[in-house]
Amino acid sequence: MRPATSCSKPVIAIAAIAALALGGGLVTAQSAPDAENGRYTMTPTPEGVLRLDTRTGTVSTCSKNGTGWACYAVPDERTALDAEIGRLQAEVEKLKAQVAAGPTVSGKIDEALPKSDPLKKSEPKVADGERKIEIPLPSDQDVDRVMSFLERAWRRLIEMANRVQKDVSGKI
Repeated sequence: MRPATSCSKPVIAIAAIAALALGGGLVTAQSAPDAENGRYTMTPTPEGVLRLDTRTGTVSTCSKNGTGWACYAVPDERTALDAEIGRLQAEVEKLKAQVAAGPTVSGKIDEALPKSDPLKKSEPKVADGERKIEIPLPSDQDVDRVMSFLERAWRRLIEMANRVQKDVSGKI
């Protein structure tokens, strides 16, 4: 073996620096975000691009405007639906507990309560030797209550349809 000369020391130093540079390049390539597949998956849409973040699962709509591209997160309907289901289940349990506790009357009643039991069935009236059943007609107040209920239900249905239409069109 030959003894190392002073000429070979700079060559070793250069080789060491080159190895560090190459090794450092490998380290930075490994720490970069998933360069092979990319973090985002893009799908073209008529308005721009639909972007899916493969790490978090969030979906965004991206469109080009005067200043550049802008991305807005698409609301997660599942979370909102789960929250509403939970709220409704809690309300159902509360109402079941109230029904189990017994009837409660709150507020002032406009009309006096009837002296007879409205649930008690009256005997059918007999006329001319034949048995005929007479069915009393509902009062104006009963008809008004039914109409009021139907109007409220119809309005709620229309509001719900409008909300669904806005959600589908993305104008939340």
